Amino acid sequence: MTTLKPQTRDQLKLCTTATLSTQLFKRGLRNVWIDGARLMSSAKGVMVGEAFTLRNIPCREDIDHAGVFDNPDHPQRKAIETAPAGSVFVNDCRRDTRAASGGGILLTRLAVRGVAGMVSDGCVRDATEIAAMDFPVYCAGAAAPLNIARHHAVDINVPVACGGVPVYPGDVIVGDGDGVIVIPAHLAEEVAAATVEQERFERFVMEEIRRGQPVIGTYPPNDATRARYLAWKDTPR
Repeated sequence: MTTLKPQTRDQLKLCTTATLSTQLFKRGLRNVWIDGARLMSSAKGVMVGEAFTLRNIPCREDIDHAGVFDNPDHPQRKAIETAPAGSVFVNDCRRDTRAASGGGILLTRLAVRGVAGMVSDGCVRDATEIAAMDFPVYCAGAAAPLNIARHHAVDINVPVACGGVPVYPGDVIVGDGDGVIVIPAHLAEEVAAATVEQERFERFVMEEIRRGQPVIGTYPPNDATRARYLAWKDTPR
């Protein structure tokens, strides 16, 4: 798994998924937004971490029964116990929302182990309990049935599709109040630095708009706006 530089991780925690999506768009990447994944917990701040993935296929009744969890090598349970601290657990459920991809016990275990958060294009059970957790949980909603009612976990830390987005192990996952975005690992440092600069500029733009400047000539900036921005940026605050 790719390891984020501490500086890059810290920069990304200052970024919004909206601005990150713009920077990725400028680099030709449009399919980076995990469709349907919304924040289900009370976590604050920005979730950042490298993707650690679990892939599911549809369940089969003669294989997926309650006794499978007695096996310590069951892929779902094994993935919960091996996801590295600082990673984001990405659960590929094929957008099937008819059963849970996890619940309060498993998500608490991830939190205790230092995992940075969980993302699924399926659902979670124990939604009321999860809503109170200070641990980032992004998914498509709530569903009471246990995972093996619809899902059969097969592969750990392989390329997956989550919410229509390809996610490779080590890709950088960022989540905020809008949702979750996927950054290819090799672009993370470059995109983080560019996003920090864009957001600094947009803070200036917001000040300009609030004091009555028009959007035209301000966003994007004309030469006069650029000059004011450079002066604003160099002014101590």
